[in-house]
Amino acid sequence: MLTLSRKADKMPASPIRKLVPYAEEAKKRGVKVYHLNIGQPDIDSPKEALDAVRNLKETYIPYPHSAGIESYRKGLAKYYQNININVNENEINITTGGSESLQIALAVTCNPEDEVIVIEPFYTNYNSFAVQNDIVLKPFSTKIEDGFALPSVDEFRKVITPKTKGIIICNPGNPTGTLYTKESLIELGKIAKENNLYIYSDEVYREFCYTDEPHFSCMHLEGLEQNVILLDSVSKRYSMCGVRIGAIVSKNKAVMNAVLRYAQARLCSPAIGQIAAEGALQTPQSYFDAVREEYINRRDVMIEALNKMEGVLSPMPMGAFYTIARLPVDDSDKFAQWLLEEFQYENQTVMVAPAAGFYATPGKGRDEVRIAYVLKIEDLKNAMKCLEVALKQYPGRTI
Repeated sequence: MLTLSRKADKMPASPIRKLVPYAEEAKKRGVKVYHLNIGQPDIDSPKEALDAVRNLKETYIPYPHSAGIESYRKGLAKYYQNININVNENEINITTGGSESLQIALAVTCNPEDEVIVIEPFYTNYNSFAVQNDIVLKPFSTKIEDGFALPSVDEFRKVITPKTKGIIICNPGNPTGTLYTKESLIELGKIAKENNLYIYSDEVYREFCYTDEPHFSCMHLEGLEQNVILLDSVSKRYSMCGVRIGAIVSKNKAVMNAVLRYAQARLCSPAIGQIAAEGALQTPQSYFDAVREEYINRRDVMIEALNKMEGVLSPMPMGAFYTIARLPVDDSDKFAQWLLEEFQYENQTVMVAPAAGFYATPGKGRDEVRIAYVLKIEDLKNAMKCLEVALKQYPGRTI
């Protein structure tokens, strides 16, 4: 009898994408579906990135270097230097999206059965990457009532064991939109230093901070140059999800040497994507200012609408373009499927991501959903009206 691997059996389905067949069927019935389930911005990519591809004069596309095109790595190093992250091109390895950057970072630093602390709710694919590497994710829970802020250092120490190898931090956070304070990250750094842990710092939403203070990177933590591995991506920063270009950045030479060997095994990251990403480095600040203002407006419209609905709680996100909302429903998986299979309001419905898949602790997130405010304001208003009506009609409503 042919069998699958144990890893294949353990690999979870994506809560972000698993309902796609139901959305497709709804569309076939003529129902308009507002996609709030996935972080796919509808913002235009920078002209500079698109022009870099349009203006290609090469007559063939060769393999790039396994570490990434040198001119791009040098340009990216200057980008980091401009935000006081002092690295050079040899401390950067270009990856196939931010996902591969974490996959490789975990692979080169962890052995099977090592534990990595993850702050939940967390980006669901962290769980998939742990399965791929036989790593045990140890959840450190945060609460919606506290805006998903980090609890005390003493609470954090309780989840550290002799098997703990590192901590994954996403700042600003997906799926919560939480922006961690400089002070909380400094305290986290002290814990990593005390226990000789890696910090895997996912900072792909760096440009989406909605406070007056500049983004504080874990790469800014003093004395942790050997501990921090920065994970980055152009997907959200430049609205270029499909080019699949990310980066691993670290001053730890042993880590980066191992990363390069892994990168060589998969040959290279996409050449055209790197060319677009290098072009994007010339994007003017005015682009980011306009995008930031647009997302703040979208956020404010959506969060106000959500918190006006009876029984709904959604903290104010201070970064990224997501929120976790608690709904008065018996099961958010059932509710999300019902929205697509059975509900429509004026021939429209909404697609959300059930939040249970963003937790490692069994039972958590069953009445929560992740919502991405990546649609134009008029579409968001329509989507919120659909959701409001749906919550009143849903058979499994709990209030």
